[in-house]
Amino acid sequence: MKARRITLDVIVYIILTILSLIWISPILWLILQSFTGTRTPTIASQADFWPEVWSFEQYVNLFTNKVYDTSGALIDSNYNFFFMNVANDSGGLTPTLGAFPATLLLALICMVFSTLLTLMSAYGLSRLRFKSRGAMMRINLVMGMFPGFLSLIIMYWLLKAVNLTGNIWILAVIYCAGAGMGYYISKGFFDTISKQIDEAAMVDGATRFQIFYKIILPLSKPIVVYTALTAFMAPWGEYITSSYMLGGYSTQKDNWTVALLLRNFIYGGDDGKNKNSYWGQFCAGAVIVSIPVVIVFLCMQKYYISGVTGGAVKG
Repeated sequence: MKARRITLDVIVYIILTILSLIWISPILWLILQSFTGTRTPTIASQADFWPEVWSFEQYVNLFTNKVYDTSGALIDSNYNFFFMNVANDSGGLTPTLGAFPATLLLALICMVFSTLLTLMSAYGLSRLRFKSRGAMMRINLVMGMFPGFLSLIIMYWLLKAVNLTGNIWILAVIYCAGAGMGYYISKGFFDTISKQIDEAAMVDGATRFQIFYKIILPLSKPIVVYTALTAFMAPWGEYITSSYMLGGYSTQKDNWTVALLLRNFIYGGDDGKNKNSYWGQFCAGAVIVSIPVVIVFLCMQKYYISGVTGGAVKG
């Protein structure tokens, strides 16, 4: 029995190791390609796992907003990854927010408001009993089965009617508008907290908001972190809605999100031609974009897992 158990463990670990290598190899390859020189062949002809020319120039180009083709020729010097130079009244150039900091700010704004809307909706449905509560939850469950991008067309025409398309900040309204529909996991976590705590606080004269803010939220740190992380990830890496609402490649680059800008790197221009011309800078940009997410997840991993498992106990 001991030999059989050891043999099974060895087989399982071998399979898991192979699967891990398969999973991590594209990520490692992407990181390696971000250190390639501009004269290295593009992905269309890149057959080597290791770059032919090692260089940090792809990262330097992102900070200096310069885009080079595979021959080393300068294509664009105003590609707003970190900042963008715009003309001012004095005839000079003023640096403004680029795609990375603008998208980071957008994600943080959405994280705050989406987290508040989700947690308040979850707390209300967990603690309050009112007419049509069950029907509301069932309707919300059915609506959640349909992907959100099905409503992109009607949202686009509604925003276009009031001249709000092409503005990166209108995405905050779109991302936060339906945040309350994602209450299920948070509600499951709140259901595990005894209602007697609420009743005791009410006896002492606390309002519903005071109970929620001063008692429930401090006891619900895992689900708060989980909700905040998921709310941050949606606008940070989302492409479909941003490309549709910002007009795709017809809009100005100062209104691009980082996902839209990265996509344009591998299609090499506003017209979508010269495919793969900027592959090295795309890889460098993808590495930089992933750094904040990796740091946040490593720091908040235990809360994230606790929030998922705690919210899955009840629904």
